[in-house]
Amino acid sequence: MREVGVRDDGIRLGQFLKLAGLADTGADARVLLDLGEVEVNGEAEARRGRQLRPGDVVAIGDEQVRVVEAGPADPR
Repeated sequence: MREVGVRDDGIRLGQFLKLAGLADTGADARVLLDLGEVEVNGEAEARRGRQLRPGDVVAIGDEQVRVVEAGPADPR
């Protein structure tokens, strides 16, 4: 299972799908959600605006991605 870090307290599902590389665009994310292909924590999810928090697991088919809190920025 991959992990993708997010800043702040959370991220909306549609944005996370793009950040994690599960969807190329917002339109692609919408199609995946409309087709019922997205699960959050083992349950089907169709709301692009669903708020995700660290610890949530998003799955599309066999690919699973866990939301984690992003570490501090690289000081370089």
